[in-house]
Amino acid sequence: MAKWRWRSMTQKKLFRPDPAYRGRFAPSPTGPLHFGSLVAAVGSYLDAKHHGGTWLIRMEDLDTPRCMPNAAEDILRTLAAFGLHSDEPVLYQSRRSSAYEKTLKYLQDIGTTYPCGCTRKEISDSALQGIDGPVYPGTCRNGFSPERKAHAWRVRTDSRRVEFDDELQGRIGQNIENEIGDFVIKRADGLFAYQLAVVVDDAFQGITHVVRGADLLSSTPRQIHLQHLLGLTTPAYMHLPVVTNHAGEKLSKQTRAEAVIPGDGATLYQVLKFLRQQPPPSLREDAIKEMLAWGVKHWQPENLRGPLHLMADQSAA
Repeated sequence: MAKWRWRSMTQKKLFRPDPAYRGRFAPSPTGPLHFGSLVAAVGSYLDAKHHGGTWLIRMEDLDTPRCMPNAAEDILRTLAAFGLHSDEPVLYQSRRSSAYEKTLKYLQDIGTTYPCGCTRKEISDSALQGIDGPVYPGTCRNGFSPERKAHAWRVRTDSRRVEFDDELQGRIGQNIENEIGDFVIKRADGLFAYQLAVVVDDAFQGITHVVRGADLLSSTPRQIHLQHLLGLTTPAYMHLPVVTNHAGEKLSKQTRAEAVIPGDGATLYQVLKFLRQQPPPSLREDAIKEMLAWGVKHWQPENLRGPLHLMADQSAA
């Protein structure tokens, strides 16, 4: 049986083992649920339930300045209207700071993280462009002058290529040091970064399968790097095609994506079509519960192998 634990002298078990399928949907409450987010929610739910597994909802409300008032409650109500209920109490990242702090302390103790005093402008001026913005050049890796104030904490990377097999995208590899650089795990404003929080929470909840949008594909090697440093098991990954608008932009609050109508059967039908599940036309007349049951029974993720981005109106094709 797998053991979720730190590699430390005390070998103190911090994470519970669970051999069964455990998946999750982890929205950020920066606005109402839109079609793209519903696609990710339904895809992760169908995969979990098709395998007889547990499906959880985690509210990634760690970036408090970007979170909108009542957005988390609105998202949960919308998910419930589509028959998507967490099998366990919803986990809120905003209540998990102590767990992230302990993780940072551990990484500090083993010498894999360091304080960084660089400003964004300094990094932008001195760095090459990578796959996710400027590549951090390692300016503060060996320390910085006393007059410079530490702004953030970064984790050390190396030249080894991190690779994993994605269920839909195939073999994915990344040289984090060259393509990303030492990345931030605690921000200058004192908030913990997504990369650290998601690794800690996936381990804490015993997540075995991560089904999410392909916009997070490039983040996965960084998360695997942290999993290796912490001695954690790497989940199986499946990155779904991202829903885009006519301009080729990912649906989001920034691109003014419209909120879905809670419990609208036509919308759920279009989600199934976007996921290439070939629902029969007669399914349009069924209730949400029956539509989800059909999706669970007939779930074929292999139909999604192909483009990473699909336009929203293709779901109606």
